[in-house]
Amino acid sequence: MKYQSLRGTHDILPDQTPVWQYVETKIHDKFQSCGFCEIRTPAIEQAELFTRSIGDNTDIVSKEMYTFEDKGGRSISLRPEATASVVRAAIEHNLAIKDKISKLYYIGPMFRYERPQAGRFRQFYQAGVELLGSSSAFADAEVILAGVLLFNSLGLRSLEVEINSVGCGKCRPAYEKELKKHLEEHSSKLCFECRERTDKNVLRTLDCKKAACREIISSAPSLKGMLCEDCRAHFDQLQSALSSFGVKVSVNEKLVRGLDYYTKTTFEILSKELGAQNAVCGGGRYDALIEQLGGSKIPAVGMAIGLERLISVMEAQKLFPEPEKELAVYIAAMGKEAQQKAFKQVFELRKSGVSAETDLSGKSLKSQLKAADNLGAKYVLIIGEEELKKGLFPLRNMKTGQQKEIKMDELFREIEPTC
Repeated sequence: MKYQSLRGTHDILPDQTPVWQYVETKIHDKFQSCGFCEIRTPAIEQAELFTRSIGDNTDIVSKEMYTFEDKGGRSISLRPEATASVVRAAIEHNLAIKDKISKLYYIGPMFRYERPQAGRFRQFYQAGVELLGSSSAFADAEVILAGVLLFNSLGLRSLEVEINSVGCGKCRPAYEKELKKHLEEHSSKLCFECRERTDKNVLRTLDCKKAACREIISSAPSLKGMLCEDCRAHFDQLQSALSSFGVKVSVNEKLVRGLDYYTKTTFEILSKELGAQNAVCGGGRYDALIEQLGGSKIPAVGMAIGLERLISVMEAQKLFPEPEKELAVYIAAMGKEAQQKAFKQVFELRKSGVSAETDLSGKSLKSQLKAADNLGAKYVLIIGEEELKKGLFPLRNMKTGQQKEIKMDELFREIEPTC
């Protein structure tokens, strides 16, 4: 039987990993420069953590979670997103306490049973930040601008931030009542999903992409006009903070995103060069989630970036630098005694921090020189029977083609300036 990767998953092969490493290095550098510290949480959690945080009526929980019973009889889920896991860890390890701001970021795999398509996988990778402990609109702006700074450093062009306020526990219930009334008046024209959402989670209807539903939603009451004074002031201050940084900001009153825990701010960062699927990240504020999961009443805001999506965008825009070949020296050996000497010398070089390789399969000298060239070796040292007798070994500069004989103990000194 020939085994293959499961549908909806993908291998990241050696010729692809340099672009992932490049993006991940930028993420570490930029988020740390913004004061965020990395956190790593398990890929499995109690299923209830996600049903309570994300919401029973979301597509993620109702259709997409990988949930199973373990040998201890517990209901376990592969994490479909990271915010709930980070919040659980913050509560468990006293990172989410009153009068303390915790700034955390993560990179790792998530799992959703989605229909595989371009940019969508069942195991996919996300990076994100979570800022716990501040209710200020400047905290929202800090999270959004951390994303903008990252994307700028990666070379993404034509960035725009779309923002919305989904209100809070004071003002949102009245809006949900008005929206539900409007949708029920046009129920026969709504798709099946929107009719279900009208009863279970009416705000999610604003997310529908079907033309008939969009037309009905376009004439629905505006949440913006029903925001309470606190939500309106928060939203105005956020817009002012982002505009002062020079970021193009637009308000999208239909931007609710797919998770139930959002309060006040929701946002997406877009690149106008990407066409219809132009979001490169998204997030929002979740002031009730920490308390909902058993912690103190602590406000928070965060965002998540889909790395497959980001990398495909960067590849399309040719934003990755050419990978540098960094092999310092290749030792070409002919004969058993030479191979033994080459193998020992390679590891002596590696102990000193010098990248070195040698042949492990008894290839001809011509094949070894070709292999050295393919690996981008700066130098090739040749060891054969005659060289071992004389104690002198040809060292070839692969860039200039110049060659000279050296003693083995001179090798490091000769290649050190270019290592």
